Amino acid sequence: MAKGRLPSFDELPKFQNFPGCAWNVWGKDDQLGTVNLLTDEVVKKATEEIKLGKTICLNWPVNFPEKPFFGRQTPKIRSWGTDCVSDDSIFINTQSGTQWDGLKHFGIEEHKIFYNNTSTESLYRGQLSLPDPSTIDPNLIKLGIHNWAQHGICGRGVFLDLVKHYTADGKPLPYDPWAAHPIPLRDIEDCAKMQGVEFRQGDILILRVGFIQRYTMATPEERSTLSGKPENFAGIEQTEEMKRFLWDNHFAAVASDQPALERWPTPDGVPHLHQTILGLFGMPIGELFDLEGLSKFCAESGRYTFFFSSWPLNVLGGVASPPNAAAYF
Repeated sequence: MAKGRLPSFDELPKFQNFPGCAWNVWGKDDQLGTVNLLTDEVVKKATEEIKLGKTICLNWPVNFPEKPFFGRQTPKIRSWGTDCVSDDSIFINTQSGTQWDGLKHFGIEEHKIFYNNTSTESLYRGQLSLPDPSTIDPNLIKLGIHNWAQHGICGRGVFLDLVKHYTADGKPLPYDPWAAHPIPLRDIEDCAKMQGVEFRQGDILILRVGFIQRYTMATPEERSTLSGKPENFAGIEQTEEMKRFLWDNHFAAVASDQPALERWPTPDGVPHLHQTILGLFGMPIGELFDLEGLSKFCAESGRYTFFFSSWPLNVLGGVASPPNAAAYF
């Protein structure tokens, strides 16, 4: 699909009072959203980034953070066994750590609508029993994470190291990642220019803002009390210019090392950006990606693009998933 065939943000229709509705771009029955941009040709082209055979994990251990945010459950990991045989079990909220937000996670709150005009009432919630894999009601699993899991989120990753960009002159980071600081679009564009990065259709955009670095360097007391406070996190600003940037560059997905991608909380009267990115664009949102190793290698190699692969958990009807993500150089 040529880039020129996709409408610009300003050409997209409105949904009620929300500009930038992409529901008609891939059809009324679409459940992939911008993952549609990851065509065979786009993936094949992205494999040209693999030159060294170097691989980097982008997943924070499932154990972290020990005290998740937004009221989510603490991961419970238990092992047991006999002398030479072991098993273990893992109970997690799929959004307690490194994650993709799926299309069922966040809709247009004011209108109670999710991606592609899917009403809140039509989405199944509760314990899902599927005894027969040959007879699954599609309405029970609509907009589920399995759609991305079965397609894969694989293509060219583009890494913008905002932490390095802000501290390149030797000064400290000019904001606290644990505070509601907005990252303006001009800084993202300046960072891309400094790194010599040019975007192309279907890129997976990955931003390092500093949360995990801050978490690792914090005292045990700071980490312990963080989850007991109202959530305040740095993240991308909630502006029309930011929406236009994300859509007009036709990213297949966007992720960062912050717990919410966007500045949290939003200013009074400003809608959550999740509503547009997930609800109108159908674009995966990645959060709490571990970008520390990636930052180190990119700085050493001078390369900020790579082949990116992610295979979410294949959970029929799932809301979200750990990404199982990696960078390949």
